[in-house]
Amino acid sequence: MPVIKYSNVDISIDSKVILEDVSFTLNTGEFAYIIGPVGSGKSTLLKTLYGEVDIADGKAVVMDEYDMSRIGNRKLQKLRRNIGIVFQDFQLLTDRSIYDNLDFVLRCTGWKDKQQRKERIQEVLDLVGLPQKGYKRPHELSGGEQQRIVIARAILNRPTLLLADEPTGNLDYETGMHIMNLLHRISQEENMAVLMITHNEQWLKEYPGTTYRCKDMKMTLIEQNNNTI
Repeated sequence: MPVIKYSNVDISIDSKVILEDVSFTLNTGEFAYIIGPVGSGKSTLLKTLYGEVDIADGKAVVMDEYDMSRIGNRKLQKLRRNIGIVFQDFQLLTDRSIYDNLDFVLRCTGWKDKQQRKERIQEVLDLVGLPQKGYKRPHELSGGEQQRIVIARAILNRPTLLLADEPTGNLDYETGMHIMNLLHRISQEENMAVLMITHNEQWLKEYPGTTYRCKDMKMTLIEQNNNTI
C-alpha cells in the first residue's frame, strides 16, 4: 500500500519555486533515499509530508488518507502521530533522563496509562539496543547512543512512516553504520516505510534502497529497489 503518493507536485516558499513536478510513491516497508546538493529541496520536501511546508500545486497524499494540499489542523495532528522524525541534531531534552524524554512524548500524544507508557518505553529501548540507559541524561551518552534514543523516540507511537534527515551526519563511519543497520532492521521488522536524506552515498551501496536525486528544482528516480515493488 502506498504510504506516500505524490503526483506532479510543486513546492514553493514565499513564491520561490523549490521543487516542481515531483512524482513518486513510497510503499509500506520500503526504504528510500533522497540525495542531492545542499539547497536542492530535500529537507523542504520532507517538511511537506508533515505539513510544515505547503503544497503549491499537484496531488500529494500521505497514508492514503491525508491530502496535504488541503489538510486541516485536526487531521494534521492525527497525521503527525503516525510519522516518526529523526533529525541530524538530536534535539533531546537535556534537563531530564532518557526515560523522561520518552515518557514526555507518550504523554503528549495521549498515552494516559503509566504502566503502558513504562512498557512501551522499555520496548523501544530494547529495540534500539539500549535497554539499561533509561536513567541516564543525554550528555552521559555517546553521539551514537543519543541518535539511537532519537530513533526510539521516533518509533514510540509505531508510526507508518519514518523520516530521517541526515541521521548519520554528525557520526563517525562505524557509528553511522550501526545507525543504518538499526534503521533498516526497524523498516523490515516493523514493516515501516523509511524516507532518508543523506549526503553519504556509500550508504546507498552498503544498504541498497530506492534512490531519488533532487537537483535543479527536480526530483528524479535513479535507482528502484525491486524488492519493494
